[in-house]
Amino acid sequence: MTEILDLVFNFWVGFAILSVVLVKSSIKFVPQNRAYVVERFGKYNKTMEAGLNFLVPFIDKVGYDRSLKEQAVDVPSQGAITRDNISLVVDGVLYLKVLDPFKASYGVDNYVYAVMQLAQTTMRSEIGKIELDKTFEEREALNINIVAQINEASAPWGVQVLRYEIKDIEPPRTVLEAMERQMKAEREKRAVILESEGERQSAINVAEGQKRSIVLAAEADKEEQILRAEGEAQAIIAVADARAKALEVVGAAAIEETGQKAIQLDLAESAINAKAAIARESSVVLLSDEKTSASNIVAEAMTIINAINKNNDRGAVAS
Repeated sequence: MTEILDLVFNFWVGFAILSVVLVKSSIKFVPQNRAYVVERFGKYNKTMEAGLNFLVPFIDKVGYDRSLKEQAVDVPSQGAITRDNISLVVDGVLYLKVLDPFKASYGVDNYVYAVMQLAQTTMRSEIGKIELDKTFEEREALNINIVAQINEASAPWGVQVLRYEIKDIEPPRTVLEAMERQMKAEREKRAVILESEGERQSAINVAEGQKRSIVLAAEADKEEQILRAEGEAQAIIAVADARAKALEVVGAAAIEETGQKAIQLDLAESAINAKAAIARESSVVLLSDEKTSASNIVAEAMTIINAINKNNDRGAVAS
């Protein structure tokens, strides 16, 4: 009886242990951003996504464990020849992501290695299409072209290349030295151009200043001449007005007898002073004749005054 009880007890213990093992092997917890590819009898059965999943014990098994995260793959340095036959050493980094775990498992043996080799060959092909100078200037366009061609070729593998970045481009030492000389010459050229532009602008500014100064001086001289002319004209008018008033006063005085005598005296003094001045200024003294004597001059002046007075008297009677 005891043996039967022990046998029954051992059976249930073994059954319990087997049940625990079966339950544990049939339950699978898939982490986030991962996928399990399940095979049944060696053939693809299903793809388990993140969360709780179940397997048939001893029949189903996880054939592949694929990460769905973005992966960064370092592309080793490799040689490439540009369109102008310059040898370069280029390396880069590749960012890819598994979109279809089934294709990534059965479409290619090692999708990371396959994509990396494809990136190297595509990069060599793209660099061979452009010249050396363009490899530095159009690096972004080069990266875009490489990504487009890799994605086209890797579509059957269930992998998508998100980005490709060229990390470093190393031309030969001789090419680097030539590029340095070219850049130095270009910098010197720009410096000379900037210096000449500065000198040209300075000369233009000086010329503009001189032109402005000349224009201002001419305008000032013009204004001065105008003012001087206006002043002289006003002076001439003032002198003429004064002389006219003087003649008017003299004419008015010449009507009277006393005025006529005063005029005779003034004319005689003026004649005598004129002859004295001529005698002082000249070493030759000419004796006056009767026509140029002071008395004759006074007589002629009086005759003119009398004629003027007669005309004035006639005009007054006629009126």
